[in-house]
Amino acid sequence: MRSKLGSRGLSSSLRKAAASYGAPRKTATEKDCLFYGFAVNGEEFFCREGYNSAEGILAHLENIGALLAEMLTMSDLTRLEVHGPAAELEKLKAPLAHLNPKWFALEASLPL
Repeated sequence: MRSKLGSRGLSSSLRKAAASYGAPRKTATEKDCLFYGFAVNGEEFFCREGYNSAEGILAHLENIGALLAEMLTMSDLTRLEVHGPAAELEKLKAPLAHLNPKWFALEASLPL
């Protein structure tokens, strides 16, 4: 899952929230999280994260729900992409519909 947040000029507040949002205490219990982090380009924040399954994404969203809601009061969600096998994407379409994601079905990749 990947998202970009336009900060509406609140970069210091958003940076503080992002640091809290990515804290190990919130993600340490997420067994399906493969990677997670934020990058910044001026006023644009980019969150890049990966999970083993649709269930891992849903568990993460439940875990960080309050922090995500706080971040969305300081920023605009400008794009959300979800990449994965078609069967896993289907499991996410209803629960993530309110975020209006772009869906990318995996067709080929290198083995891990």
